Amino acid sequence: PYQVLSANVSMEELPRSTTVPMEEPPRPPRDHLVWSLFTTLYGNFCCLGLLAFVFSVKSRDRKVLGDYSGALSYGSTARCLNITALVINIIIVVIVITIVALVVSGAIRSMQPPTYGQNSFYGPT
Repeated sequence: PYQVLSANVSMEELPRSTTVPMEEPPRPPRDHLVWSLFTTLYGNFCCLGLLAFVFSVKSRDRKVLGDYSGALSYGSTARCLNITALVINIIIVVIVITIVALVVSGAIRSMQPPTYGQNSFYGPT
């Protein structure tokens, strides 16, 4: 709190000090460049990984220039594209594994010899 100085106090008698307010610089936004690179190399469904990589490079360029709002915008777009590509790739892998499992189980069943006797379709002979 500040107090009003009395009239009989001179400024030379008071200690001299300077207060410099220091604030932390804002953290630079993330550009997700490595994630986009791996999405481009390993899960480039409909070029989503390549688009994410382009937006990540744009985000890195904006960050270097000091435009943090532009870098944040490009970085969030790259993150959304990476997430979309990841989800689509997971769905595709699950579908492929399911189809392969069904084909293999059908092939194994067709290789078994038919059973005759009481469990036959035409009944006992």
